[in-house]
Amino acid sequence: QVQLVESGGGLVQAGGSLRISCAASGRTFSNYHLGWFRQAPGQKREFVAAIGWTDSATIYVDSVKGRFTISRDNAKNTMYLQMNSLKPEDTAMYYCAAERGAVTRTPTTWAEYDYWGQGTQVTVSS
Repeated sequence: QVQLVESGGGLVQAGGSLRISCAASGRTFSNYHLGWFRQAPGQKREFVAAIGWTDSATIYVDSVKGRFTISRDNAKNTMYLQMNSLKPEDTAMYYCAAERGAVTRTPTTWAEYDYWGQGTQVTVSS
């Protein structure tokens, strides 16, 4: 079992940067697929980014490509999402998720993940 806790959210001006993190307890997730999702008020939960067992295996939703970078530090059981050039439409609750490694592909849907955090709020002002 893995417990995930997000942190680092806050209020940022448009064009600014923010790094949010996801710390895991329990099992180490060296071979876990990891991902970020977000949900804005009144909106459907959306996939943001994912990273596989290696740093080269990353996937991003089109709207954040070139602005967001997902990374992981397996020694610290921590995942990060570096968000640059933030836009008001990035405002959402951001959730981290972990997949236990049962699949070979990097998952991009909520249903494929096994563990989820409680979320951290990111608000981008105009």
